[in-house]
Amino acid sequence: MGEGRLREIVQASHDHLPLLVPLFDAYRVFYEQPSDLEAAHAYLHQRISNLESVIFLAISEDGREGLGFVQLYPSFTSVGLQRLWILYDLYVAPSARKRGIGRALMERARNFAQATGASHLELSTAKDNRAAQALYESLGYIRDDDFYYYELSL
Repeated sequence: MGEGRLREIVQASHDHLPLLVPLFDAYRVFYEQPSDLEAAHAYLHQRISNLESVIFLAISEDGREGLGFVQLYPSFTSVGLQRLWILYDLYVAPSARKRGIGRALMERARNFAQATGASHLELSTAKDNRAAQALYESLGYIRDDDFYYYELSL
C-alpha cells in the first residue's frame, strides 16, 4: 500500500471514481449519513458529467488509494461582479492525516480558484471543528463575524 504518502493531486474525472467514491462515502458517514457507495458514485458521476463541481483527489504513492479530496462548487458575487468558488467538502482518510494532505488539497483549491479568475474561496465549518479552523486560519482564511448563515430546509 501507499502508506498514506502522497504521489499527486489530480482533478478528478470519471476514471478516478474507484478511488474517490470510498472517500466520499466515508466523508458522508463522518457527517452521520448512512453508508451508500452506489448513491455516492451516482452523485459524483453526475457532478463530474455535468461540470457542476471541481474535485481534486490526493492519490497515494502507489496509485492504489485515494488519500483525500476537496470539492468546489462554482458561484458568483453580484456585488463584486466576479466568480467565486465554494469549498464545500474537504476530507482526508484517517490513515493519511497529519501528513500535510489537507493543506496540499487546500493549496490546490486556492491555485485553481486563482487560475480561474475567482475573487475568493469561501467555506463554512462546524463551530466545534477546531482542527479544520486551525488549518483554514493558517492558510489565511478569515472567519466572518459580520454575517449570519441561514438555511431553509425544503
